[in-house]
Amino acid sequence: MASAEVTNADSDLRQCIEDCLACHRVCMETLTYCLGKGGKHAEARHLRLLMDCAEICQTSANFMLRGSELHSRTCFACSEVSGRCEESCARMGEDVVMKACADMCAQCSESCWRMGGGVMPQTPNPEAAQRAADLPA
Repeated sequence: MASAEVTNADSDLRQCIEDCLACHRVCMETLTYCLGKGGKHAEARHLRLLMDCAEICQTSANFMLRGSELHSRTCFACSEVSGRCEESCARMGEDVVMKACADMCAQCSESCWRMGGGVMPQTPNPEAAQRAADLPA
């Protein structure tokens, strides 16, 4: 791999880690804000998405920080969850805190989408294959 390609990959990785850590922080802060605000901001589905997003962002950052070869899988999941969290926050109207959270989630989703390779790789699942083989014909 050319030196410039390695540098770009390292830069993308560092940016994704930063985006995930920032998104984790913003979602946790927004969660507290929403609990205090109440009403539609404190609906269970929305709060769960904020918690899910914070958790998967932290997990994805950890996978990348330790150089896990499985980080593309956590990044793919993080992209999906942060995208859903972005939509949920954006539905809250012109609230400045919610807009900031939606923007950070969008940035994280895009960054993780790039690190995840844009598609979830399909690898054989030996347990599922065995269960299928065990089914009566």
